[in-house]
Amino acid sequence: MSTDKSLTAPPDAGAADWLVAGVRDFDYTVRSVVPTVFDAYARVFHPAERRRGDSVVDVRWAEVASANGRKMHPAAGWGSLTGSWQLRGQPGLWDAKPRTGELPAAVATTVADALSGHTASPEHCWFALSGGREVLDSVLLFHEDVPAYERGRYRKAWGSRRAAWDRLARSEAPRFELPDRPMRLLRGGLAALHELYDADDPPNLWWPDDRAWCVGSEIDLMTTYVGGTRACIEALLADDRLEVLPVSVEQDVTWEADTINPLPGAP
Repeated sequence: MSTDKSLTAPPDAGAADWLVAGVRDFDYTVRSVVPTVFDAYARVFHPAERRRGDSVVDVRWAEVASANGRKMHPAAGWGSLTGSWQLRGQPGLWDAKPRTGELPAAVATTVADALSGHTASPEHCWFALSGGREVLDSVLLFHEDVPAYERGRYRKAWGSRRAAWDRLARSEAPRFELPDRPMRLLRGGLAALHELYDADDPPNLWWPDDRAWCVGSEIDLMTTYVGGTRACIEALLADDRLEVLPVSVEQDVTWEADTINPLPGAP
């Protein structure tokens, strides 16, 4: 991974033109998250969390599926694996559901490590941040069903993100538009990913200048999608630090996509 951690605002958002052209109107498939220009695609599952004393351990979707008598597969839905979207945890199995709208920092670092060898320009990457994240966090913060420990986490994150967005506004990071999703664009080495996580403002889309791959995290999804060369996707699938499965670009990304396990009620 590049050692250049400096993020800067480009003079315009022209570097995202290919992204705008390649992402379809939001049709609820993988191609509405990442561009349709790649040879292969993968789905990275955000882990759930289980508290163990004062520490937290990651819980894979496959573990939750097995414990609930469900089947893990590329289109698996969290609600279908747990039996409900309303569960606040299953004692001894998981306490916090997968992160929505962003890769957890440790997973993002692992993904970046796996992808860094599959681009000729790791020192020159692009990071797009969605303005929709502010709305999402404010809803989660004040929703009456959010447990107290989650409220505290979101309250802390909300303050950090608001400060980070103020910083980005002052830097005049250029905007571009995806369907129903206003975005801001920044550039830096792949290692600059850490700077965004340090500011508690992870990107929704990131890719190298040679467009060898693209990582996309939608603001209301519990998984992240990656498009890239076959070798790139194979590298992700082979990394046992990640829970990843191959998908087609036409795969549905909604909660109704799971046609193998029983569907829960509407989320």
